[in-house]
Amino acid sequence: MLSDIEIAQSAQVQPIVNIARKLGIKEDDLEYYGKYKAKLSESLIKEKSTGKDGKLILVTAINPTPAGEGKTTTSVGLGDALSLIGKKTMIALREPSLGPVFGVKGGAAGGGYAQVIPMEDINLHFTGDMHAITAANNLLCAMLDNHIQQGNSLGIDVKKILIKRCLDMNDRELRNIVAGLGGRVNGVPREDGFIITVASEVMAILCLASDITDLKERLGSILVAYTFDGKPVYARDLKANGAMAALLKDAIKPNLVQTLEGTPAIMHGGPFANIAHGCNSVRATKLGLKLADYLVTEAGFGSDLGAEKFFDIKCRKAGLNPSAVVLVATVRALKYNGGVPKAELGSENLAALEKGIVNLGKHIENMHKYGVPVVVAINRFGADTDAELDYIKNYCKELGADFALSEVFAKGGEGGRELAEKVVAACEKESAFKVLYPLELSIKEKISAIAGEIYGADGVIYTAAAEKAIAEIEKMGAANVPVCIAKTQYSLSDDPALLGRPQNFSITVRDVRLSNGAGFVVVYTGDIMTMPGLPKLPAAEKIDVDADGRITGLF
Repeated sequence: MLSDIEIAQSAQVQPIVNIARKLGIKEDDLEYYGKYKAKLSESLIKEKSTGKDGKLILVTAINPTPAGEGKTTTSVGLGDALSLIGKKTMIALREPSLGPVFGVKGGAAGGGYAQVIPMEDINLHFTGDMHAITAANNLLCAMLDNHIQQGNSLGIDVKKILIKRCLDMNDRELRNIVAGLGGRVNGVPREDGFIITVASEVMAILCLASDITDLKERLGSILVAYTFDGKPVYARDLKANGAMAALLKDAIKPNLVQTLEGTPAIMHGGPFANIAHGCNSVRATKLGLKLADYLVTEAGFGSDLGAEKFFDIKCRKAGLNPSAVVLVATVRALKYNGGVPKAELGSENLAALEKGIVNLGKHIENMHKYGVPVVVAINRFGADTDAELDYIKNYCKELGADFALSEVFAKGGEGGRELAEKVVAACEKESAFKVLYPLELSIKEKISAIAGEIYGADGVIYTAAAEKAIAEIEKMGAANVPVCIAKTQYSLSDDPALLGRPQNFSITVRDVRLSNGAGFVVVYTGDIMTMPGLPKLPAAEKIDVDADGRITGLF
């Protein structure tokens, strides 16, 4: 089989204006970025702000292997399959971060014959949204340090600065740095650091903002530091939010692309789900629901991270009502959860599958807690055996869970026909969607609700730093917001080594930060990194471009 990039480069890409026509979008509402991608105008968003919504379908997954389990591939293939059976469908996805593209996990444009295109553009610079977010965040940091350098009239304590610079790249060398060296004219020396762009609050804000006015207000509400006497300092106190919003005036507009089979796809925003809330923008989702009868979207990593945050943060804040959940499961991830090393996942191992399949059971159980119909998508890989696939099918039958085999990677939309039909049937069922916890609970009570109900933890342990941070947030009167727990994606617990369905464990909260502009509290567990590092053999080593500008090695 051809590689992902070879498949993408051999595709017959339609001009984006043709894709827009399928949705009734006028050419005047397209802001072109070349021939095959465009931003959608503010006038279109306003025009489509009323009217009936389509069916919202969330694609999530079990706990994955380090390579991922094809959640985006399933989302794209399901969208194509729904189109194939005559449904007016759109897909809404996150934009890829350059970190995974050059690191280990790869891009986020799907794979095989279920991809969004042009995949090279999408996985690299796309329409510049990531760069704009990086610039807006770093402008705020520059203005903060400049304020301190120019006399510090606000009395900012340099030991209590919360905001960090960002870069859309895996670069562990920048996690902890000392800035401002070189004498008085070069700034005030202090400890600083970088986070990856997709972990920044600016990214979260862009994905939750309803319009440019809301964006500017949220940016102004970013808590950047405390003064010497303990008072909070916000971005608006530095008069930074207007210029930040100006940098983001185009980035806030959703991007329109297409699948290999011509299904329209919106890609917009891209927060990670293990260190942020893991969903594409509210604007993209809401617009897609007005333009199509079925909107397929995804949330990052397993349902313990992406789906929980999609429901408890995004749906709560945006007033969204999902119609169905597609839970992606793979033979290899279940064997991985059963203790099989990554290098041995290609061999049949029913004993490990039996041991690890409880992970699937817990994720099904968790999704039912939100009151939304669930369909398990068994994403087939080439090394899967019939005996292994049958084992998963029988397990789903025993649980009374609906399921379908998905072969969209190898067969495109045709390989997802059964899944599409099952999803349409699920969408016709009654969805009694509900969030997991009320906002009126204390921060600790909300953390306990997620830890107990979703992770299966017996309790929560707090470090002294976390206790102090929670007390400060509650003292500010800012505790009535959702919590966004940053933890490993590889386990239901906060320990990546505890696979399957862990029992008799607690999670440890080491720090808590208020993302005041985004409107949630970030809870840090384990050793989760907000600036990942490159692996020993980064994917970047295989990527190249020839004399004609043709990119190779991109997966």
